[in-house]
Amino acid sequence: MNFPTTIQAYYSQTANTNTSGTVQTLPFSVLPNNEVTIAVQFSSLNYKDALSSRGLNAVTRHYPHIPGIDAAGVVLEDTSNTYTTGQQVLVTGYDMGTNTYGGFSSHIRVPASWVVPLPHSLNLHQSMMIGTAGFTAIYGIIRLKREGIIPYSGPILVTGGTGGVGSFAIFALSQLGYTVVAATRNKANNDFLIELGATEIVNSNDLLAEPPKPLLAGKYAGAIETVGGKLLDVVLRQTSPKGAVASCGNVLGIALSTNVLPFILRGISLLGIDSASCVRPIREQVWEIASRLDFSTLPKSYSRTIPLEHANAEIDKMLEGKNTGRVVFSTS
Repeated sequence: MNFPTTIQAYYSQTANTNTSGTVQTLPFSVLPNNEVTIAVQFSSLNYKDALSSRGLNAVTRHYPHIPGIDAAGVVLEDTSNTYTTGQQVLVTGYDMGTNTYGGFSSHIRVPASWVVPLPHSLNLHQSMMIGTAGFTAIYGIIRLKREGIIPYSGPILVTGGTGGVGSFAIFALSQLGYTVVAATRNKANNDFLIELGATEIVNSNDLLAEPPKPLLAGKYAGAIETVGGKLLDVVLRQTSPKGAVASCGNVLGIALSTNVLPFILRGISLLGIDSASCVRPIREQVWEIASRLDFSTLPKSYSRTIPLEHANAEIDKMLEGKNTGRVVFSTS
């Protein structure tokens, strides 16, 4: 097949110990020698992308680099004969965007095993409104259900409610019949969280101010905990007997200082959510659930679609903790 001679990509480079990126024209030959070549139409911004773009937390080992752990587009060629030319597909997670050139680009080339056919009830743009953040949220819900946490079990707490994972978790849990309590630090976000489906709002600072007792009153049947650090400890101590907490973030740090009583007296389960490397059957289950959600109920402010050329401003906002909802990049 005759491929383009160049691609347009957000290219992160390191100079004088500082890493930053701009959209550049690069030779098509920079793409790795993998099986599936995809013309990308949309990508999305995740916290890991922001870290990679700025050379932070050793997310990416070598620069220059093209970030973007999500991509949705059309197959140009598949040398494995798994997908057909013109088929709409998406890719989330694995090594894409971390150490393999990723979705902040007009084209990607990835292994066939990373590719998922676009669910029939979703379009490419909607799949990137979900992206890795929404994927992680749904995976967390699947894990909670596996522990027996169903809508009638009681309220589910979602921390980091305005972030990518948290906001989609609120929406998806509500759509699936759960009662959702959302945690945020800013009262200005309350209306947004209620529009997503939260029935109650709590202040994250109030949670962090809870006394350091080994156990607190059990308020929540389960939680999608996206922040980590001290907040994860508080959530564990407030989870009701036989409850479960799905942990998928570390904005407040990677250290966890807690005690064993929530586990041995209440039977709490702490569930680790690793969306990048989860197995294929789980991926298919996640996207099947996503395809059943009613996107017409999402508030208009949930996502913004912008050209890739404006990525730097959104990356800075994410690293400063000032973004809400999802940012979708138009890459074509």
